[in-house]
Amino acid sequence: MRSLDIHEDPTFIPEVAAEVTEDKSETKSTLDIIKQLIDTRPDSASHGFSFKGIKDYLDCYWSGKLTPSQVAKNIIAVLEDCDKSTPPLRAIVQWDQEQIMLMAEASTARYRNKCPLSYLDGIPVCLKEEFKVVPYYHRVGTVYLGTEPETEDATVAKKLREAGAVIIGVSNMHELGTGTTGCNPNRYHKIPRNPYKPNHFTGGSSSGSAAAVAAGLCPVAIGTDGGGSVRIPASFCGVVGLKGTFGRISGHGSLPLSYSTVSVGPICTSVADAAIVYSILAEPDPLYPYGLKQPKATLSDMCAPDLKGLKLGVDWTFFKACDAEILSVCEKAMEYLQNLGASVVEVSLPEMEEVKIAHAICILSEMRDFLQPDFNKHFQEMNLETRASLALGSQFTALDYITANRQRTRSMRFLREIFTTVNCILTPAVASTAPRIHESDLLTGSSNISFTMRSMRFMQLGNFTGIPGLVVPIGYSTAGLPIGFQVMAKWWDEAVLLRIGLKLEQFRHQTKKPTIHYDILA
Repeated sequence: MRSLDIHEDPTFIPEVAAEVTEDKSETKSTLDIIKQLIDTRPDSASHGFSFKGIKDYLDCYWSGKLTPSQVAKNIIAVLEDCDKSTPPLRAIVQWDQEQIMLMAEASTARYRNKCPLSYLDGIPVCLKEEFKVVPYYHRVGTVYLGTEPETEDATVAKKLREAGAVIIGVSNMHELGTGTTGCNPNRYHKIPRNPYKPNHFTGGSSSGSAAAVAAGLCPVAIGTDGGGSVRIPASFCGVVGLKGTFGRISGHGSLPLSYSTVSVGPICTSVADAAIVYSILAEPDPLYPYGLKQPKATLSDMCAPDLKGLKLGVDWTFFKACDAEILSVCEKAMEYLQNLGASVVEVSLPEMEEVKIAHAICILSEMRDFLQPDFNKHFQEMNLETRASLALGSQFTALDYITANRQRTRSMRFLREIFTTVNCILTPAVASTAPRIHESDLLTGSSNISFTMRSMRFMQLGNFTGIPGLVVPIGYSTAGLPIGFQVMAKWWDEAVLLRIGLKLEQFRHQTKKPTIHYDILA
């Protein structure tokens, strides 16, 4: 970066004004589309294993087969069990029986009176420990933060409560979100296990959120994504992860580790569920400065019968930079989308090496700045990997940071041009499958810069420029580890991601049951 001469003015925040589009009043309302999604979702019991989603919970509640209170009791029993197992799952790191039952009982009463608050009423959810959730400790993966229980909810926690969701606790995370494995040897956290292969990592930094969903503890979890932190764990754990457009879902009440790269998003068992959660959480928040001028979140055309008329952009050189096994499955998934009427258009994603370095400079500089007091006061209490990352962030100069943000201006301009010719950009989700956990990782943590950069390879463009991205599970490696596929679209166009994702989900003819899995509704 230091040898580049970039003349563009820097863009410090990747906020993009919404395009003014004519209102197509005949399009279906979001509620109609959600109703259609729920009505058309296949019945889980039909063939083989499938994850239980929002629809399965709602069917139980409306039919009277189970109440939210009974479900909550099952979850409490499972939370006690999964941390006594060998090795412990460590997906949910703080939970409170009384809190869970209070929310569930209120939901049970609403169903009894046939007046649930939303499609999330009675649905178990967890939030990454990066969010403030009453009455838990806001530790953010550390041993030194959050010494007192929280008294105020983050905006997303508040919205979930208002929708009637049952918050089952806060989920494990990589310390301060500084890595992509999810490895956190701290005494409050320990290393969360990948439900598909417990001796492999979950991915990070929203590690516990993805593990909780894949293990069946809850069908919905909320994470944050500054360098793939929702999408990497979702991919490694074989579930769906959505990173919204920068500013689309409020980050108020989460620790502002990197103000220009982080987006909030759901991790769910299905694309339909991600769409439901997105439709409830996505809106401007007066307490959050970004995204105040966003367009209304819609799910337009999500249920279209095919993908006719959609142009899918692929930069083949970039696309192929992954393990052979992953490439093979991703290429077949591309053909599947073409067979549904979409056309594949070759595009060129310029200056991706510059994007990679510029994103690293931005996120590490911003974290280093925000964590300056922690770095001085709590250095000895941090994991070795966190110290190394923040020390690396100390080496960047103000000039480096400005150059990186000049690059952001260029990259956003390139994307604007690309999105005039295609509806989305396709890539594999992660270049490799979840790595193995070594004995030493349990004690001292793990630090592997080359793995970190490789795991973020297909992620950084979305974080750096603020465009939304969706990862969908499409298959498994020969070792039985999940493989994911990513779709990215222009700013505020999550609807097209969800439309493609819904179809992409059907590519995988069989869902394998994770090694660690609880059926809460059984």
